[in-house]
Amino acid sequence: MLDKLGKKRTEYPARALFLTLKTFMRTAFLILTFWGACVTTGLAQLDLVTPVLKSAPVSISLLSEVKTAVPGQAFQVAVRVTHQEHWHTYGKTLPPEVIGKPTKLRWTLPEGWSVEELPWPATHEVESTDGKKSVGYDGTVDLPAKITPAGKPGDEVQLSVMLDALACDPSNCQPVKPVASLKLSLGMTAVPDVASAEAFTSAKPSATSPVPAKPKAEPERSFAGYLLFAFIGGLILNIMPCVFPVLGIKVLSVVQQAGEDKKHVFMHGLIYTLGILVCFWALGGLVVAFGKAWGFQLQSPGFVFALCAFFMIFSLSMAGVFEIGASAVGVGQGLQAQEGLTGSFFSGLLAVVVATPCSAPFLGSALGYAVTLPALQALVMFSMIGLGLASPFLLMALFPALVSALPRPGAWMESFKQGLSFLLFGTVGFLLWVLTGMVQGQPLLFSMLGLVLIAMGCWIYGRWCLPHKKARTRQVSLLLALLSVAGGLWAGWPMKEDKWAEWSPEKVAELRAAGVPVYIDYTAQWCVTCQVNKRIYKNEALKKLIADKKVALLKADWTNEDPRITQALSDLGKAAVPVNVLYVPGRDEPVVLPELLSVENVSAALNQIDVK
Repeated sequence: MLDKLGKKRTEYPARALFLTLKTFMRTAFLILTFWGACVTTGLAQLDLVTPVLKSAPVSISLLSEVKTAVPGQAFQVAVRVTHQEHWHTYGKTLPPEVIGKPTKLRWTLPEGWSVEELPWPATHEVESTDGKKSVGYDGTVDLPAKITPAGKPGDEVQLSVMLDALACDPSNCQPVKPVASLKLSLGMTAVPDVASAEAFTSAKPSATSPVPAKPKAEPERSFAGYLLFAFIGGLILNIMPCVFPVLGIKVLSVVQQAGEDKKHVFMHGLIYTLGILVCFWALGGLVVAFGKAWGFQLQSPGFVFALCAFFMIFSLSMAGVFEIGASAVGVGQGLQAQEGLTGSFFSGLLAVVVATPCSAPFLGSALGYAVTLPALQALVMFSMIGLGLASPFLLMALFPALVSALPRPGAWMESFKQGLSFLLFGTVGFLLWVLTGMVQGQPLLFSMLGLVLIAMGCWIYGRWCLPHKKARTRQVSLLLALLSVAGGLWAGWPMKEDKWAEWSPEKVAELRAAGVPVYIDYTAQWCVTCQVNKRIYKNEALKKLIADKKVALLKADWTNEDPRITQALSDLGKAAVPVNVLYVPGRDEPVVLPELLSVENVSAALNQIDVK
């Protein structure tokens, strides 16, 4: 077959060159698009105060000893810091032997107000990274301050505070900046806040108090020592579950290079290393510049879904559903090398993107230390992690004889490649599980259905967009494949789920008695029509109308058997879902909407409400 391809290449050099350039441009476009999406999605998250997580490592609340303050008369407040299990933060100052970041409170107060920080509680021994001991705060701790208000009686004000700290657990550190606020009023006499009294009744030990069970002083680890830890941590990342599937792709590339000239192998290793370093520099720069946690981009539901889609496409390709660049087979050696170098660079980028959720041994302390360093030193630290990750292939580039020791290319590679696709399918499953921690309900359903559409687009491309098919067949199939993939991305892109209160007969009666319009969605997860209906609530005009009419939204979830919902449906003359009803104030009977909802029929029902 190779002879036939070689003969065809000789007979039609111009066509072969055109197909190769076309394939190369497609590949380059996909790489740049994917990388641009990665950077854009990451930047889009930079204005978030708290990532979308099940629970942040540290949360805060603001307590005051008064709920009504007197202008000019100082009162106490306390910032209550709550740490998740195994997490800690540091004190206002650090002992010489402790490497960390001092904790600071950053206040936002009305004009003319002033704040004075009082002595903080003493720090104590905590578990730090790499099995070491440190001193700081864990559990719940109150950080006191004294505030002197300004203004005039009758004013309503809001106080805000941000905790600027470094949170660490035994394996990792990340910057945290939670925010809390509190509303107060000003009056002629102070009114105590009884609910917060316990925070101010007992004396708090000062930050100058002796530190109990202070850990043994350990020699301060040098910058060079942390660089070594960073390199070892990056090296170990190669065998972590997040990165290992990508290695399978690179292994195939290395096997294909076996027996080729030394210069070619050397360039592949260098370009792969460059891809890793570029990605580490980009992510590390964002971490340093904006105080984000390492792996912040994986806290974005959109970015995680994009990775799911990418790995779905890549795994289907490796499984043989379709081939990337099949038209470039048998084309000149120079162009093949150029495409291969692009692939090596992209493999390096991809390895770093999927490595970010991992914290290998030695890496936690290095990352925690990096975020406390000046920008240039921090980027050197991230570069060392990247070199550790790239070192196995960089070693092959420097010593090409190692590549010659690998098995020769052959028919076994196709089976090996298809077997590796299951590692990538596993990565899709892992990332989908990560997504369930960020989105629930209907948005998660549409994300999964979106992946199905993307897979269908890949199948259409692999089935009909082939060189031996008619030109019209290829054009139509390519269009359908692109529409399917684009539709999957559009339909599956995670959206914020609407917040509906839980339905109960008592809640309905209470709201109606108060003269509040009530909209009830009788639904179930197994009801497909119900899920389709919910898409209309994303309409911005409808959202505004619901807010303007001050409608209370209640969800009656009939996924599991509930006799109360069964009875409510029966009272409405219904025996199945979906059922959507609106109770208009002043009317006894509800407005029952059609089974298939639209923005128009829901808006028409809502416009029957007279806003007073």
